[in-house]
Order: sequence, then structure tokens, then C-alpha cells
Amino acid sequence: MASNALWVVAACFNEETVIPRFIERVIALPEVDRLLLIDDGSSDATVTVIRQWQAQHPNAGVVLLELTRNFGKEAAMLAGLDHVDGECSAAVLIDSDLQHPPERIPAMVAAWRDGAEVVTAVRDDRDEESRLKVATASWFYRVFNRLVDSIQLQEGAGDFRLLSAPVVAAITQMREATRFSKGLMPWTGYRSVEIPYSRVARAGGQTSWNSIKLWRYALDGIFSFSVRPLKVWGVIGVLISFLSFIYAALIVLRTLVLGADLPGYASLIVAILFLGGIQLIGIGVLGEYIGRIYVDVKRRPHYFVRGVYR
Repeated sequence: MASNALWVVAACFNEETVIPRFIERVIALPEVDRLLLIDDGSSDATVTVIRQWQAQHPNAGVVLLELTRNFGKEAAMLAGLDHVDGECSAAVLIDSDLQHPPERIPAMVAAWRDGAEVVTAVRDDRDEESRLKVATASWFYRVFNRLVDSIQLQEGAGDFRLLSAPVVAAITQMREATRFSKGLMPWTGYRSVEIPYSRVARAGGQTSWNSIKLWRYALDGIFSFSVRPLKVWGVIGVLISFLSFIYAALIVLRTLVLGADLPGYASLIVAILFLGGIQLIGIGVLGEYIGRIYVDVKRRPHYFVRGVYR
């Protein structure tokens, strides 16, 4: 393989209905030298469809990397970058469901040739999504950027990016178990430019992302790049202790002046439940960090490859 090739890297999961159209639209671009498809443990006929397409077009430059099971999109993207590292001049990460238009790749390549080390495609609209999803996404970016000092995320920027060879090498060096590529890429500090694109509805199949997975992914991003949640709960603990001390002093003063009275059962229960809830939330935040440490220290591989097909 030529080390100066431009690779397009796309993770696939249950994309049998759309993958032939995706392949044809990508390889039709003269800027693209190789297309790498990573099957992330699809349960449908995605692998079979890709293998059949390869058999019919043996010289098209399409490579299939089949993982042994579903390891998740982050692991699949890492597998793709591992495969092209050292074999590319640049790599384009793109979704295979055609919500990322391959036709924007030439503009990304042009920006890269003009000196950009990272080219990030940023959505210029969200017309295809519900207001709730738009609001929660906007909320996440605001919270993330407020909690994290080292990087700032551009709202509307996702995994659709062109990475120059040095950036690919840098990303593959970071082997943390809980990966958040939207943060890892700007964290490297390489020069980046942005180009707009319009996201369209899926060309086929159904998304594997749901509200719970998106929530977990948002937490992964925050906990991977900031320890401020721990500090916040430390401050909350200090404030509650200070307020409790003041309240205790008021009770002592009232008892000295007015004499002892019967304590209120309701206020006592409310105080116990409130403090108990605060403690459990704080333990939960601490547990998120400890859980990530537990996963990282095991140093398990991010993925296993069943086969590589050309």
C-alpha cells in the first residue's frame, strides 16, 4: 500500500441496505485512494454485502476489516485508524449511513492541502432532528465547555473529519479504555479548520443510538476530560457543612433563650433524606471516576479482528 494514499475510514453496524450506495459515492471521488470499512459486529448481512461488492469490483481499493463482535463505534474508529496508520498521508473519518455527505470530502482535502492538519465538518443546521435532541445537544456542549479548560468543543462538530498522518499517529497513541474522539482530536492541538455541511436523513436502516447511549456518551466525554465534578461536590459538601453549623448554632441559641421544645419529625426526615441524597449523588460521581480507573488498569484490547478482506 502506498504511504501517501488518502484513506476514507467508515465504521459499519447493520448497514446492509445502505452500504452499496455509500461505497459507490465514496469511490467515485477522484481524491479517494482507499476505502476502509470496519464492520463492528453487524447482526445483519452487512459483511456479506460488502464481500459480494468486493468480488464484483476487485480493483476498487475497498478493504473490509471485520471485528469479532460489536465493540462500539469508538473502538471501530480506533481499529480503522490503527490499520491505516503509517499507510496514509491523510484519513477521513465518516459515517457509513450517508448522513455525512461524501461529496464534502473534496473540500476537506482542499483545506488539508492548503495547510490544515485537521479539517472538521460542522453541521450548519439540525432540521432533521427533534427540538428535544437539539436542546439536549446544545446543553451538552455548553456544560462540557464550561467544565473543561483544556479544549473547547465546536457545537455541530462530530466525527466527520479529515486527519493528516501526524494526527492519525497521535490519536492511535492514546489507548484509554473510555474514548471520546470528539475531545481527543482537538486535544492533540494540531491546526484545524472547519467547513460546513448539511446533515440529511438516514438513507436506510435505523440508528443504534438511543437516549440512554447518548447520555452515557455525554458522561464519558465530561468525565474523560474534567475532574471538576469532583471539585463541585467538594464545594457542595463544604457549603452544607457550613449551613448545618449555622443551623445548629441557631438551635442552641433558641434553646438557651426560649427553652427546649419538641423537635419536628417532618423537618428531621426532610434533612435526613436531603443529606442522604446529596451523599449518594457524590458517591455516584466518585464511582464514575473509579469505574473508569478500574476499566483502564485492566488494559484489555479495544477490539479483536476476525479478518481483513481486500
